[in-house]
Amino acid sequence: MWKWEAEGEAKAVIVMVHGAMEHHRRYGWLIEMWRLSGFHVIMGDLPGQGMTTRSRRGHIDSFDEYLTEVKDWIQAAYQFNLPVFLVGHSLGGLISIKLLQEVELNIAGVILSSPCLGLVEYPSKMLNAISLGLNLIVPSFRIDSGLTVDMATRNEDVRDADLNDSLYITKVSVRWYREMISAMKEVYENMEATQDIPMLVMQAGNDKIVNKANVKDWFNQVPLSEKRFKEWPNCYHEIFNEPEREDVFEYAKDFVISQLKVIGYLV
Repeated sequence: MWKWEAEGEAKAVIVMVHGAMEHHRRYGWLIEMWRLSGFHVIMGDLPGQGMTTRSRRGHIDSFDEYLTEVKDWIQAAYQFNLPVFLVGHSLGGLISIKLLQEVELNIAGVILSSPCLGLVEYPSKMLNAISLGLNLIVPSFRIDSGLTVDMATRNEDVRDADLNDSLYITKVSVRWYREMISAMKEVYENMEATQDIPMLVMQAGNDKIVNKANVKDWFNQVPLSEKRFKEWPNCYHEIFNEPEREDVFEYAKDFVISQLKVIGYLV
């Protein structure tokens, strides 16, 4: 877990949860944007990813490992005695939703970026059946993720950096895949349990990884008092890395500022 303090007096704390295959170092630009805008930022690497050594790369025994880790980050954010916002990208968005359904969080708002609620492409029925068997026998067996940097973003600088990034994961375990599939199913089944916290969902309009129809369907059904949906038409999956990322950031920041005004923290 790492902490970056705001430039000047802080308005709130942003807890960020990254997506699958990646790590916190890929968020340097976004961290700096939040910090320069007056927000503390807390972020870490999820188990089995980035610089963590608590489990094998690309592997988890249970999705609960993610929830436990992110809960620790949120607890650290509370220490600042400021409003806390949770920002989850892709797998991080799925983790954030699971937390809202299973834990009572003291947070002011949630931002989901292309949350992983369905995939554009799934393995064939035969491979899916094989994965069920392998999950019981050799759950740590790793397979190619099928994802490429070209699918994630149109930003050539980010693509080039990812191709030379030794921390970027290209293979995931059978258990990791089965746990993700189960989590996606559960957030639909437990929709009524979602904590009623203001939510902004921002979805890539040209997502090559996450099925945007699944995201919109979940958003339409989740019973929240305040929720906003914004689709970025030309963007690939990683909207905070896209050529439009400054506009994406400003939209996210405006949501945070508006919530701070609602709770009376800003006038």
